[in-house]
Amino acid sequence: MSVAFEVSDAANTIFSNQIPQVDGLYDLTPDEELLAQEQNESAVRSYPRRLPIAIKQAYGLLVEDTRGQVFLDCLAGAGTLLLGYNHAEINQALKDHLDSGLPYQTLDITTPVKNRYIKQVKQFLPQELAEQSVIQFCGPSGADAVEAAIKLAKQTTGRNSMFAFRGAYHGMTNGTMGMMGNTGTKSRRTGLMSDVHFMPFPYNIRCPFGLGGDKGAKAGIRFIERMLCDDESGVMKPAAIIVEPVQGEGGVIPAPAFWLKELRRICDEHDILLIFDEIQCGVGKTGYNFAFEEAGIIPDILCLSKAIGGGLPMSILVVNKKYDTWKPGEHTGTFRGNQLAMVSGAKALEIVERDNLVEHANVAGQYLRMGLEKIQERLSCIAEVRGKGLMLGVEIRKPSGELNKFGEPASDGELTLKIQRAALERGLIVEKGGRDGSVIRFLPPLIISFEQIDFALRVLEEAIVAAGGVDAE
Repeated sequence: MSVAFEVSDAANTIFSNQIPQVDGLYDLTPDEELLAQEQNESAVRSYPRRLPIAIKQAYGLLVEDTRGQVFLDCLAGAGTLLLGYNHAEINQALKDHLDSGLPYQTLDITTPVKNRYIKQVKQFLPQELAEQSVIQFCGPSGADAVEAAIKLAKQTTGRNSMFAFRGAYHGMTNGTMGMMGNTGTKSRRTGLMSDVHFMPFPYNIRCPFGLGGDKGAKAGIRFIERMLCDDESGVMKPAAIIVEPVQGEGGVIPAPAFWLKELRRICDEHDILLIFDEIQCGVGKTGYNFAFEEAGIIPDILCLSKAIGGGLPMSILVVNKKYDTWKPGEHTGTFRGNQLAMVSGAKALEIVERDNLVEHANVAGQYLRMGLEKIQERLSCIAEVRGKGLMLGVEIRKPSGELNKFGEPASDGELTLKIQRAALERGLIVEKGGRDGSVIRFLPPLIISFEQIDFALRVLEEAIVAAGGVDAE
């Protein structure tokens, strides 16, 4: 297949002067770079199929490809790049570490770097959680943290079942896929973790009870509690309930604060561990340090990765001390001692606090959301704008206003893909996800400017129109 595509000069016109001029040596032309990837990488690669670019350099939110086209990146490594690309202070901290004589990784042997990182993470946590918890270092990916959380919950409670939620995404290992909501991804897999029961997640426009809003969320809580209190439900009490306070891959769906608070109550009453997966939504993106803070509760186990490493691979658990039931060496991982990620993670958290970037995410997120809602008023294909802070989603429906058999807006994954591609052609990188791949997702770094938000809004609207997102009538 051809990998070439036409790109407008929209982003170049606005942002090209913000990209340093760097000379590079390239053996291949841009098209040859993409073809080489296609020929030599496994078919499992995913992002290059929707974002066919080869990156030359990147700074902040700006990415320049090998053709010289500049893009505004509102995906940011799926939420990993908290401060964007090549932040000067993080780069300097990494250089200083490399010159210090300290190793790249140390298994779980401590160093001053590690102790500083732990201190910085605990300082970023709610005080109550920080005082009650210990930090467990896992392997480099978020799925590693979730796998550790599953093991810990099961051995601590002596139970084997887990409660997860429809629309959930916790990783791509056997255990984490067993708790994944997306059935298409799991359709060719066998032998996934058993004894997982999927509960309804609050979803305004696709409520399983046909209620939506707070009524639908309350019905979901009643469903869970009634099941746990019914000795004829056929479902054994779980070791833990695991939930994303804001579902990411599931379509940027935030759980109401009162719903999370009710989950905490149910877990306390039934001696069930509550695990929050904030691998994607955590570390400032939602306008809170952590999304669960809005509910005024704390989890028993908190799973963190992505942004917690400041752009480098890191995953940790924050575990209530009374549930730290591990024996020495009972859960390990070679790269849990990634010193470079501890350097970048500690520096990133320091900068976020110093520069009040969580508050900026709150204000800038409201600005972006208001802009998206204004586009929704003008274009019939937007079913809902939702999310928190700078973690926002735009659900795309059929422009005709068609409803599905449940009386819900008919999703349009094909149109969403066209919108994503049209946005890329105009210099904007966004991701998609959710049911039928019908949600445009925004996960920009916390440093996004209002000028950049204006650009993203303008390009998104142009892309929707160009992709056919306006009712022909």
